Parts: sequence; structure tokens; C-alpha cells
Amino acid sequence: MRILISNDDGVSAPGLAALHAALADYAECVVVAPDGDRSGSSSSLTLDRPLHPITLPNGFISLNGTPTDCVHLGLNGLLAEEPHMVVSGINMGANLGDDVLYSGTVAAALEGRFINGTSLAFSLASRQVDNLPTAAHFARLLVEAQAQWHLPARTVLNINIPNLPLDHIRGIALTRLGHRARSARPNYVVDPRGKPGYWIAAAGDAEDGGIGTDFHAVMQGYVSVTPLRLDRTFNEAFGALEGWLEELH
Repeated sequence: MRILISNDDGVSAPGLAALHAALADYAECVVVAPDGDRSGSSSSLTLDRPLHPITLPNGFISLNGTPTDCVHLGLNGLLAEEPHMVVSGINMGANLGDDVLYSGTVAAALEGRFINGTSLAFSLASRQVDNLPTAAHFARLLVEAQAQWHLPARTVLNINIPNLPLDHIRGIALTRLGHRARSARPNYVVDPRGKPGYWIAAAGDAEDGGIGTDFHAVMQGYVSVTPLRLDRTFNEAFGALEGWLEELH
């Protein structure tokens, strides 16, 4: 078993080190991660400059690019052998509901969709490292379990771990994505030289966070496991559009 590990918090992030430590004695693990924080980069690729991988003293490969760049290179020639699966994280901060649209953590896992094994993205619902061992425990547990799954091709699992000690976790819940309310307006600022700008505001609160959602599971102390797929086709809209489009001819 060969595992490609990446993240969006950067190659020096504590969550990445914890994930590698949790899996290193289970599989042959190779880390390819951004050289700095690339949170919110989604599935962007770097197309305006070359990418330069650098192997660090701990063996991790640092890349001057996005999480998707890291996995893309890892699957397409950077490594001597193709990995069997991609595991991303452990992100410091939850990736719930609409967060998956922006998350570099989830995007790294999505880029692993071309290989046969299921890709997994792990996030801890905290910016603090106190309960990082809890997230590492479930990362190992679920990566080991994936050999028993028979999921459709190109399935990605988005996994969020509550910010709790291990003995306070109530279980693992299969969930759907919830939805957030619209975020607050960007914050207008003026720098010391008088140049105006904006800080993007925090994400909105859970608007659809009821029973069965990832929001609800994490709030109740459960690890949420949400299967994702890349196909965003809105099939329910076909009926409304077909007749309307025919009238345009």
C-alpha cells in the first residue's frame, strides 16, 4: 500500500505531521504538500509559473503550489510509483457543508479521484492542536477500513472530527453536506499607506444543519463521514430547462 499525503495548511503544519505519523507504520507514505498555507485554494492549478519540488530533511516534499498541484504532480510523474490512494489533512478547522467548495483539503482528495482507491479528506473542528490525537486516531481507523469498502469509482470521503478527547467521541455518523447561510460582508480596510482593501469575512453559520447533516453530527460529538462526487450536474433542473431551451430554437 502506497499513500500520497497532502494538505492545504502547508508542509510544516502540525496536522500533516500527525497524519503521517498515524499512517507511517501502516503503508508506504509520501508527503507532497504546499510550501505555505493555501487554505481556501479549492481545486486551483498553478499555470503561470513552474513548480519546484524540494525534499525537506524529514523526507516531506515541499511544493510552491496549491494542494491540487501537489496531488496532480504526485500522480503524474513526480513519484517513482503511483500511489494506491490519496489522504489529505489533517486540516485545522472543520470543512462542513459549503466549505467543500473552497477547501484545499477536500480539493487535494478530489484530485486523487483518478486512481482506484477511495480518497479521504480529514479535518479537525478546531484551530488548536489539543485534540489532534483524536483526529489522527480516526484517520488511521478509516484508512485501514477502506480496504473493505466497495464504493463507486471517483468517490471521495470528507471526514470531520469533533474537537473532543477520544473518550468523548460518541461514534461515527454517515452524513450529507449541510449548508451555510450567506457569509458576512467583507471587511473594508485602509493600510498605513492609504491603500484601500478588503478582508474576506468568516463563513456563514449553519442554515441547513439538522439531523443527518455533517454540521449536526459534529455538534453532537460524532465523527461525520460524507461521501462526495465531482459530478455537480443538477439533474432535477432538467425538466424545467428542456422545454424552455426548445422554445429558443
